[in-house]
Amino acid sequence: MKKALWGECLAEGIGTFILIFIGVGTVASMVTAGITMSFWELSIAWGLAVTIAIYVAGFISGAHINPAVTIGLAVWGGFDKKKVIPYIISQIIGAFLGAAVVYGLYQEAIKIFEKTKGIIRTADSGWASAGIFSTFPKSYLTTFEAFCVEFAITALLMIVIFAVTDNDNGAAPKAGLPALAIGITIAICGISFGPLTGFAMNPARDFGPRLFLIAAGWGTNVLGPHMYGLIVPIFGPIIGALFGGGVYKKLIVPFFPKPQVEPHGKDFKKVS
Repeated sequence: MKKALWGECLAEGIGTFILIFIGVGTVASMVTAGITMSFWELSIAWGLAVTIAIYVAGFISGAHINPAVTIGLAVWGGFDKKKVIPYIISQIIGAFLGAAVVYGLYQEAIKIFEKTKGIIRTADSGWASAGIFSTFPKSYLTTFEAFCVEFAITALLMIVIFAVTDNDNGAAPKAGLPALAIGITIAICGISFGPLTGFAMNPARDFGPRLFLIAAGWGTNVLGPHMYGLIVPIFGPIIGALFGGGVYKKLIVPFFPKPQVEPHGKDFKKVS
């Protein structure tokens, strides 16, 4: 049992590492290397990063790669609650290491970017380079408004995750397509609402790199205005996932068509 849990946690760490390695690497190339990229292309990169991570780790751990998803599955999907904390720790470690590797590869490019723009990491200007790794809200959003954005898009993500992985859902895709559907959902949420908050949708995706930034010279300034980094990208997705899971289980599943059974016990048609 311990060996199995260790393997699952390792898979979660690797899956989350892949997510950050691809996603943050894409942002770094856009910000520091002058790569021309639309927000749609950036969102697609993040969505495909999730899809790839699911293909790599999904068979072992389910590839939650997101504490909000893990908590949502524990409350609504029957996931073993004893695994929640180990999964979350593994996800944060994977995200931390992913950010560290991207920083190592782009370190000189980031320093040149900061020097050119006059960025001081421990000042408010440091958010410009820290934004490569973690999310920050638009200045015109209040903390509550940003929270609502993260809540809403993560709720949608959780509904989709349940829908495409539910064997009782006759409309669910098969043969590896759920991973693609999840990735597309993240990309769509990114292009729709990402410009507002950076579409964290995942406490580990944001907090792991933010921890790395604290250690790498940005200090606690990287937590953002009004301690944003400890509130919105953590609790917005978690509460959103819980809400989305409830919507799916209580408002969608009960209305699945039920089979009408003959006296001999054989299904002969579906009735709505």
